[in-house]
Amino acid sequence: MIKRKIFWNFFFILSIFLIDRVSKIAMINTAEEFGYTNISLTSFLNLNLIWNDGIAFGLLSFSDSFGYNLITIIIFLVILFLAIMLTNADKITRISLLLILGGAFGNLFDRLYYSAVPDFIDFYFKGFHWFIFNVADIFITLGVFCLIYVEIIKKNKINNEKI
Repeated sequence: MIKRKIFWNFFFILSIFLIDRVSKIAMINTAEEFGYTNISLTSFLNLNLIWNDGIAFGLLSFSDSFGYNLITIIIFLVILFLAIMLTNADKITRISLLLILGGAFGNLFDRLYYSAVPDFIDFYFKGFHWFIFNVADIFITLGVFCLIYVEIIKKNKINNEKI
């Protein structure tokens, strides 16, 4: 049973990692082939390749290698902590952590391979552009929202039991 769970956890994380890799490689290859990185798809969505050397949404971007390497080490430690949490997680929490881990491994790979993370999904509304992000960020965000939802449900359940 434990081996099966480990296999499915690994398969889930690897699937997310590969979906992210394929999307990033496609965008990078498109940018290299056509020489531009801003592709308008709809009235609210562009594909616009940028290289993010910070963390989520370009925050904590450093021009020196020490800051970049420190952030990369912290990200690795957070991934390790989440993987440890995975061992004792219930089903919904486990799926949430797997979503986060799959995306986090995708972005960590890019940090190590490219020294930056390729972001390219650009949503906007009436001239307001949200932060540019990638597929890994979508999975991480979904996982975080699921964790928040699970915690709210647990807290409500505990509060209802006290009444």
